[in-house]
Amino acid sequence: MPKKKKYYVVWEGHQPGIYENWPAAQAEIKDFPNAKYKSYPSLEKATVAFRNGWKKELKNKGRKMPLSNAPYIPHSLSVDAASSGNPGTVEYQGVWTHNKEQIFHAGPFEQGTNNLGEFLALVHALALLDKQGLHDVPIYSDSRTAMSWVRNKKVKTTLQRTARNKEIFDLVDRALAWIKTHPIKNRILKWETKKWGEIPADFGRK
Repeated sequence: MPKKKKYYVVWEGHQPGIYENWPAAQAEIKDFPNAKYKSYPSLEKATVAFRNGWKKELKNKGRKMPLSNAPYIPHSLSVDAASSGNPGTVEYQGVWTHNKEQIFHAGPFEQGTNNLGEFLALVHALALLDKQGLHDVPIYSDSRTAMSWVRNKKVKTTLQRTARNKEIFDLVDRALAWIKTHPIKNRILKWETKKWGEIPADFGRK
């Protein structure tokens, strides 16, 4: 019995649209943080779904988004942050993915958040690899929030600036200035925790 044809809707990806085969759709979501997509049994249903938008189509469906099929890349750098409290004391680090050798570490910083630490870790990694000319080395992060902040070059935090967290916010300002004046040459990839376990840069405090 021939396999039924499916149509793939990509709402959020490199090039949103409707695709007639999985390889074509997969290419549009690969390495795209928090991609939104779903398959449909007919072009008519896919067209309606694309017009409806992912918020309506995926809302309350009780369906988890499929895991990415992107391969694990050992020759890469992994970053992570740890926060004791929210807000609380924050630190972050970057390690080589294949052997967990620490490449950089910063902190502790007072009265910060884990998201700010994850963001700073990503930009620190980008700046370091850019300085060393290692533009072919991808960076793994398990924080979709931090990845979106880097992608949009904007930090959306509700944390208020105070004298106690001045140090971490000064770093955030410097990081924003850097990504706004430097092209991002390294790929930033989502670490698939469910497939690969904790990210190598994890502080092990969960």
